[in-house]
Amino acid sequence: MAATLIRNSATVVYLTTILAIFSAHPILAADSSQKDSKHFTYEFYYKIKWGYFEEWMELYKKNHYPILKRLKDMGHIVRMDAASPIDHSGESDRWDIRFTIVYLDAETAFSQDDYGVVKELFPDQDTFRKEEKRRFELILEHRDIPIRQKDISAW
Repeated sequence: MAATLIRNSATVVYLTTILAIFSAHPILAADSSQKDSKHFTYEFYYKIKWGYFEEWMELYKKNHYPILKRLKDMGHIVRMDAASPIDHSGESDRWDIRFTIVYLDAETAFSQDDYGVVKELFPDQDTFRKEEKRRFELILEHRDIPIRQKDISAW
């Protein structure tokens, strides 16, 4: 997702992930081509340098998770959760953590606007940028995948 890139020195809008389930009810994301108020789901996969996952997660929880939580409180995100593999696979297939975010709609998911959340939550922008730069230095691979969920009988 384009919003996962650092846009400029003052604004960070990469909508990636979460460490808790915020809704007790599962929500099915609709096909993003529909013009109604159906939800839009994105999955974010991260592969972190060996031995640095704890540092990466600490930075994620400190700097990115509060942004996502605030966007959820504002109604832009409907549900967030995280998953990690129980075992490992080959290096080429390895991923360390997957965040799933269900947005209000596709327009919200692709929004480049952070609604002022970054400056609100992190008044010390120099420290924030430095820590986010470090977090991204620890990533070997990062994939953002929009997904469409349907009942199997609808295929």
